[in-house]
Amino acid sequence: MTHIEYKYLYKVNTPADLRQLSIDELPLYCQEVRQYIIEQCAKNPGHLASSLGAVEIAVAVHYVYDTPNDKLVWDVGHQAYAHKIITARRDAFTENRKLNGISGFPRMAESEYDAFGAGHASVSISAALGMVKAAELQGKSCKAIAVIGDGSMTGGLAFEGLNNAGADRRSDLLVILNDNNMAIDRATGALNDYLLRMSTSKSYNTFKQRLWSALSHTPRLLRLCRKVGNGIKHGLLQNSNLFESFGFRYFGRIDGNDVKQLVRTLSALKDIHSPKLLHVLTTKGHGYTPAEQDLPVWHAPGKFNPDTGERIESNSGKDRYQDVFGQTLLDLAKADNRVVGVTPAMPTGCSMNIMMAQMPERCFDVGIAEAHAVTFSAGLAATGQVPFCNIYSTFMQRAYDSIIHDVALQNLPVVMCLDRGGIVGEDGATHHGVFDLAYLSCIPNMIVAAPSDELQLRNLMFTALKSGVPFAIRYPRGYGMGVEWRDKAFELQPVGKGLKVKEGEDVAILAIGKTLTFALEAAKRAEEQDVSVAVYDLVYAKPLDEQLIVEVGKRFDRVITVEDGVLRGGVGEAVTKLLADNHLHPHITSLGIADKFIEQGTTAELYSLCGYDAEGILRAILKKN
Repeated sequence: MTHIEYKYLYKVNTPADLRQLSIDELPLYCQEVRQYIIEQCAKNPGHLASSLGAVEIAVAVHYVYDTPNDKLVWDVGHQAYAHKIITARRDAFTENRKLNGISGFPRMAESEYDAFGAGHASVSISAALGMVKAAELQGKSCKAIAVIGDGSMTGGLAFEGLNNAGADRRSDLLVILNDNNMAIDRATGALNDYLLRMSTSKSYNTFKQRLWSALSHTPRLLRLCRKVGNGIKHGLLQNSNLFESFGFRYFGRIDGNDVKQLVRTLSALKDIHSPKLLHVLTTKGHGYTPAEQDLPVWHAPGKFNPDTGERIESNSGKDRYQDVFGQTLLDLAKADNRVVGVTPAMPTGCSMNIMMAQMPERCFDVGIAEAHAVTFSAGLAATGQVPFCNIYSTFMQRAYDSIIHDVALQNLPVVMCLDRGGIVGEDGATHHGVFDLAYLSCIPNMIVAAPSDELQLRNLMFTALKSGVPFAIRYPRGYGMGVEWRDKAFELQPVGKGLKVKEGEDVAILAIGKTLTFALEAAKRAEEQDVSVAVYDLVYAKPLDEQLIVEVGKRFDRVITVEDGVLRGGVGEAVTKLLADNHLHPHITSLGIADKFIEQGTTAELYSLCGYDAEGILRAILKKN
C-alpha cells in the first residue's frame, strides 16, 4: 500500500465539514478515508473489503444530502466504516468492535447519523420507507436513502420493501443498489444474473447514460424519453426493468467508485420526489490490491500487514468447528447419496465449500434467503434427500416460521446446523447466536443438540443423518478443544443421553456445548480448595436426559447449570422444571445470559461479563447458600 499524507482526514469531523470541501477535493479525501480504514483494520480486525468498496458512496451521500435530517440507512452495515469515520467517530474508530468501543455496525444509540441499526441483510428499504412515511405524517421535510448490496437484494424482505414503496409514487425514497457481484462469497441466483445482464449491456447503458445526461435539466422531456426508453430497453435486454415493474424509477448503471460522478448523479436525483433506484457498480475491496484479489478472505481478514497484505494468522494447532462440519459433511455425502448441503450465501463461512469442490451438484447456495433455505430443504427432505442446512444461529432466527411449519410440523428429516452458536465476540448483539437453544427447544418434533468438542460434532451429524426426524445441531465459532476427529469411524450419539465426564461429591455441574470446557476448568480449580465437583455433559437440550438429571437431583444438594445462551427458556429452566416435577429441590444455580442484549468484545471478555467462564463457574461453586 502506498501511503499518502493526510490533508483532509483530520479536518472533516462531521458531514457539515465534508460539505465545505470542493467536489474536486473529494477523490483525495476518499483515498485518505480508505487508507485510514486499512491502517486501523490491519491491527484491529473488522469487515474490510465491503467498507473499502463503499467509501465513495458514503462520502457522496453525506456530501449531497442533509444528514442527519435526511435519513441514511445502511443494509447489513458491513459497508459502513467510512460512514462512521465521516460522522464524528474517526477517533473512536480505533476502538471499533472492542469492548466499550463503538459497534462494527450502525446503531441508533451510538449516533444520530445512524438512522437505523442493521446487522442482518435486506432491512434497509423497509426501514427507510417507514422513515419517509413518518416524516409525511409529522409534516416534516425528510428524504431517505437506503444503501443495499446486490447480495442483500436477494432477501425476501428487500422485495417486500420494494413492492410496498413502489406502490406509493409520492415517497421520497432513494435506493442505492451497491452492485459488486458479491455477498461474502460470490453472489448467485437469477437476480444476480439479471443484474449482470443489465450492467453489462453496453449498448443499452451507453444510450441511456448519454440521453439522461443530456436531458437532466429538462424534466418534462426526460419523462417522455424514459417512456420510449422502456421499449428500447426491452429490445436490448429482452426483459422489462425489474425495478420499474415495482414502481421505481431506475437510474444507472454508474461507477460507484467515482465520487465526482456519484455526487453529480445524486444531486440530480435529489429533486425527484418519487421512489427511485440508482444502480452503482463498485469493486469490493476497491483500492487495496490484496482485498480485490481474494474477496471472500478479505471480507473479514483478521490482522494483517497493511504494506504487504500478508495476513497474520494465529495458528492454535486446532481445527475450527466449521471445518469439522465441512469435512464431515463430505464424508457423509460420500457414504450416503441422500446427503445434500444447503447454505444461504455462506459456503466459505460455514466450510460447505469443502463439499462444493468435490460434489457441486449436491450443494446449493440459495443466496441471502434463510427462510427459503429452510423450506427448500424441507422440499428436498419430502422427496427422499437428507439436507444439511447450515445457517448461522443468529440468521436462523429469520427462518423461524419455516422451521415450525415446513420442517417440524411435517416431521421432515432436515438437519439444521447452526454455526456461530452462543457468544461470537466482536460482531456484537446482532450476531451473537444466543437464542437458539431456547427458540428451538419449544418446537415439537425437534431434537436439539450442542457438541462439546470436534468429535462429538462429527458423531452428532452422523446421528442426525440416521435419525429420520428434524434435528438441530448448534456449535460455536472458532476453534475446538483439540480432540482428534479426522477419519474417525462414525458412532451414534444416543438421542437424549448425556455423559458423566467427572466424578465428584459436593456439587454437580450440568453443562452443555462449549461450556463443558469452562466447567472442567472450574471443577479442577475447586478441587484445589477441597471442593469435589462432578461434571456432566448434557449433549442434548431436547430431549433432556431425564434419568441422568433426576439421579443428579437425588444425589446432590447443589446443582449448577451452564449454557452459552439465554437463561429465559433455556436449558437451566428446563432442568429446574424437570427436577421440580419429580419433587426434587436441590439448590440450583443457572449460569448463562441474562435477559439483555450483549454488546461487542472478545469472547473471553464477554464470557466473563456474563459470568459463565471458568472463573464465574468457580465463584458459583464456592458460593455458600
